[in-house]
Amino acid sequence: MVKAVQFGKSAVVANPLGLGTNAVGGYNLFPGLDDGAGRKLVDAAIANGINLLDTAYVYGLGHSEQLVGQVVKDHRREELMIATKGAHDFSTGREVIRNDPDFITQQVDQSLKRLGVDYIDIYYLHFPDHDTPKAEAVGALQRLREAGKIRAIGISNFNLDQIKEANADGYVDVVEDEFSLLHQDHLTEGMLDYLRDHQISFVPYFPLASGLLTGKYVQDVSFPADDIRSQIADFKQPRYGKILAAVDQVRPIADRHGATVAQTILAWYLQNPLITAVIPGAKRADQVISNAQAMNIQLTAEECQTIETAFADFKANKSGKSLKDPD
Repeated sequence: MVKAVQFGKSAVVANPLGLGTNAVGGYNLFPGLDDGAGRKLVDAAIANGINLLDTAYVYGLGHSEQLVGQVVKDHRREELMIATKGAHDFSTGREVIRNDPDFITQQVDQSLKRLGVDYIDIYYLHFPDHDTPKAEAVGALQRLREAGKIRAIGISNFNLDQIKEANADGYVDVVEDEFSLLHQDHLTEGMLDYLRDHQISFVPYFPLASGLLTGKYVQDVSFPADDIRSQIADFKQPRYGKILAAVDQVRPIADRHGATVAQTILAWYLQNPLITAVIPGAKRADQVISNAQAMNIQLTAEECQTIETAFADFKANKSGKSLKDPD
């Protein structure tokens, strides 16, 4: 069983396999979501040793936070680590990214109400805006930490220069960004080295690459226009075919451990010293239960290297993000 991990220099400690909840109440991201199934999913995560719950305002414009909060109230709050994010302003009828201190302070207060909690364990600036000095935005979060409203400061979707600016006063505890065996740009661009050197935790999102690293996909696939996967380059040929070929090389390792491909890939992340925690998403409770079992898999150094080699082409060729950042 893997050990609990500390986030940055904060007092926040959680198991290293968390739950990303964009499919819990994120009706603006995925079609056909059911609130009851979403609550059941979160409850199943907690029951199976997952105590890091990652949500955001933009997941259903607050609805994901509400559903997560409804489940949390039935458990011991001090045993759960809740992370949420803010930066999206829809008050003008269009999407605007804001990091200014007054807006972020307001967003934290609103998230606390939606979650129904007295404090948030990790609060992330979800995206950087164009105007607010990064250290000024983080300074607002530091004041909220001093007020007891948040316990750790995170930033998400910031590039390396923006991270350095945001961390000018040493307040940043966690960086969350897209990273997977298919999107390894941060390994070659130096971001993870900077985080390690400054005791900043790294939490990848999309670790299973929208399901592509679970082994469930076949060559012929298509998605409706309202499915987020229809916008992702990974699902388009010839890249899609190369991904499936690499995944096939993981299957023998998974078989040796009596595990699924997804569990084996997640175990690889958990054993990567540059990664603090991973937050795979899920749409069903059985997926969460299966993901949690990755915490019991111990890969050998040779197996880890075999997986890295299988995906070496994706490290050598920069891929960018799956989805475009909001402008």
